[in-house]
Amino acid sequence: MPQLILITFKGIFRDRVFRGIAVCALFFFLIPAISVLSMRQVAQLSITLSLSLTSFMMLLLSVFLGGSALWRDMERRYTYSVLGLPLTKTSYLLGKFFGIAAYLLLTALILGAIGCAVIKYVLILYPPILHVAWTNVFFSFFFIALKYILLVACAFLLSTVSTSFFLPIFGSLAVFFAGSALQQVYDYLRSESAQSYSPFIKHSVSALYYILPNFSAFDVSVNAIYSIDLSRAGLMLTTGYFFIYTAIILTCASVIFSRREFP
Repeated sequence: MPQLILITFKGIFRDRVFRGIAVCALFFFLIPAISVLSMRQVAQLSITLSLSLTSFMMLLLSVFLGGSALWRDMERRYTYSVLGLPLTKTSYLLGKFFGIAAYLLLTALILGAIGCAVIKYVLILYPPILHVAWTNVFFSFFFIALKYILLVACAFLLSTVSTSFFLPIFGSLAVFFAGSALQQVYDYLRSESAQSYSPFIKHSVSALYYILPNFSAFDVSVNAIYSIDLSRAGLMLTTGYFFIYTAIILTCASVIFSRREFP
């Protein structure tokens, strides 16, 4: 499996995806000019734009890499030759996943370094009123990486039950947007202002809340932007949630993929 992880990792670099990310990273250099538009919160706007641009690029990577990795290998019949080796389907699935996860971590590290350099440059030009908590900025980039690795796991699960790339790509997008909004919907339906809604709607939302991944739990950008102290217990809980949920998703994907018959 380690060789498959390395092959998957190197294969992404040979693909055009890496070139596209390098081009998109050039937008970071526009952040200082755009941040000036905010007369009083230049530093806060630069942090917001850096985190948002990183999140957007990681979303594109996770959807297209996670949604097309298995399908593309099966379409090109690479899967058949690889599985002909002394390698189980589970090892093949996990090798592909960890190869993409390693690439996403490296991408987040590079984009985070560029983002921090841009933010530091803005701070030198326009000294902020509020102190910038760099630890919070680091955790924001770190949790962005974890969030989209979890999304890749969801895309892999959808790929194991699909024969095309439409379900993994569009399904993972649907899961992402639903998982990002469910926390607010769930909190609203539990408030006193939502008493008029039927119990069926509340139970349905509650079921989706516990089934779908809660991507909003990984968003600590507000803490980075306004230097709000992070809860150590909250950080550990979110990290534990990532590992447990990812393990469950990969286990389900492995069971389904192991039972799948290839023509």
